[in-house]
Amino acid sequence: MATTVTTVTTRSTARVARRIAAAAAFGGGGIGLLGVAGVGLLLTEARLARRTVGGSSDIPPCADGRYGAAFGHRTDRPPLRLGFLGDSTAAGQGVHRPSQTPGALLASGLAALAELPVDLRNVALPGARSDDLPRQVELLLADGAQVPDLCVVMIGANDVTRRLPPAQSVRYLSEAVRTLRTAGCEVVVGTCPDLGTIEPVYQPLRWVARRLSRQLAAAQTIGVVEAGGRTVSLGALLGPEFEARPRELFGPDNYHPSAEGYATAAMAMFPTVCAALGLWPEEERPEPARREGILPVEQAAARAAAEGGTEVTGSRAPWALLKHRRRRQLPAPEETAAERPSITG
Repeated sequence: MATTVTTVTTRSTARVARRIAAAAAFGGGGIGLLGVAGVGLLLTEARLARRTVGGSSDIPPCADGRYGAAFGHRTDRPPLRLGFLGDSTAAGQGVHRPSQTPGALLASGLAALAELPVDLRNVALPGARSDDLPRQVELLLADGAQVPDLCVVMIGANDVTRRLPPAQSVRYLSEAVRTLRTAGCEVVVGTCPDLGTIEPVYQPLRWVARRLSRQLAAAQTIGVVEAGGRTVSLGALLGPEFEARPRELFGPDNYHPSAEGYATAAMAMFPTVCAALGLWPEEERPEPARREGILPVEQAAARAAAEGGTEVTGSRAPWALLKHRRRRQLPAPEETAAERPSITG
């Protein structure tokens, strides 16, 4: 019975996601995912939730800089360039040390695996919706001589909570991915997290938040894959562990991840980031024993949205490769200039 319900839900998510992606591609203003009564209920419950869910006003730590600098003395190859775009989660809001941010964690992991220095630049903005991505992309590409080798985008939560129409959300994201790919960047997108895992949010808002965020995540995947990027579903707020261990993996504001939470998220995204650069040892083919496969893109997107840490990448249109890559422990980030007392005072 549970399998039947899951299958029906996945098919429904796939249909809605395809409609959103189609509206985005053809310039539609948006598709209403809930009726008027549902929206009213959502807003009422959201007001109650805001009393217990914090909103950190802290400025995220700046993690920009070079990681794995020691590798530069062993090779004459240029450093890898990593760009980060998106919202407060991409910026690392909720932690206090640059080394705890997802950008620093992924930069350190890349440096260790590639045995090359990695230069990180993060232009993510707390509170950003997808309509801020054109500005962020322009910032990253302003210096044509320093175009990132790979860009990581983490976006979507504010699109749901601040009511950006889903078709517009997907259109902004797809255009950003297309622009970055045209500039020569590989792109990995962490899709909208499952907002139903935020602990102080109760039913029925929890169900509504989960439904909206999963539908948006699936639609984002379709748009990103069709624009030439890869996605990793952030699922239960960047990984399934969040729902089971919210006290450990959410920060003090009950909304943003803690340091351990960001580490869990980075570990889930790391294999896909490496695969995009040709650094991961696994082959680019499905392993049926790991529930992987080549599926119509909307079906792959819907399945990924329901399970955190799932990768979707393009195959021959209209197909996509769904992967559950093996995770590896990330090395501890080295100290960066942003953390040295002589720099920060």
